[in-house]
Amino acid sequence: MSRRHDELDEPAWLRWSLIALAMLVMAALVVLPLLMVLGAAFAKGVGVWFAALNEPDARAALKLTLFTVAIVVPVNAVFGMLMAWAVTRFEFRGKQLLLSLIDLPFAVSPVVAGLCLVLLFGSQGWFAELLQRYDMKILFARPGIVLATLFITFPFVVRELIPLMQQQGADEELAARSLGAGAWTMFTRVTLPNIKWGLLYGVLLCAARAMGEFGAVSVVSGHIRGLTNTLPLHIEILYNEFDSTAAFAAASLLAGLALITLILKFWLEARHGDALAQSHRRH
Repeated sequence: MSRRHDELDEPAWLRWSLIALAMLVMAALVVLPLLMVLGAAFAKGVGVWFAALNEPDARAALKLTLFTVAIVVPVNAVFGMLMAWAVTRFEFRGKQLLLSLIDLPFAVSPVVAGLCLVLLFGSQGWFAELLQRYDMKILFARPGIVLATLFITFPFVVRELIPLMQQQGADEELAARSLGAGAWTMFTRVTLPNIKWGLLYGVLLCAARAMGEFGAVSVVSGHIRGLTNTLPLHIEILYNEFDSTAAFAAASLLAGLALITLILKFWLEARHGDALAQSHRRH
């Protein structure tokens, strides 16, 4: 009986050695540090851990983090869908440039992104006079944190939707329009059901990145305790002050949110794969 073409020709010992090496590296670089953070967080008991998280500054940092995520994720989801729609359904001059600009937040350091906001909205920035005239504050306040996080997390939704929408094509949408469906009906009945798992997956990645963003937010926040410190910035301040117990407690909370995100990611990947398989069968 001939060997299947999709099987690798490498010997079994080599395959298992590579798998074992990959598992060892992941355990050393990912699992072990996570276990160490959790161990340090609960080393003095659950009561100390809860007290560290119940401090006013810790609660304010958590609220600001969730507030930022609550704004950034819907905005990026909406504009990500619109951008993916424009790129995959229309041909226009400058399309390749637009695709390159979408990837710009991946290529630029978050610190550089924060400095760009300082150049725009700082006391000597381009919009300084306008902001002073209307008594508006962007830097060292919540708007600056939201803008910085928006820039860093923008590509996640659109980059998840573009290949999915390209693969699915526009045949079903054209069929719906030919049957008299309006633009909104076509979007809600045809387009959105076809991309919903990819959209949710992109939203999940966007939320995870927004919760853990440090570099750009650090530049524009001003590190004002209880006001402009997100959870990652709060952890840094506690660690620099040698309050390791509180720092690891806050880090364990951030790690817990990451684990929840990871579980949802696995579930969405499975559903996304099923959706793609159904799309292949339809086409």
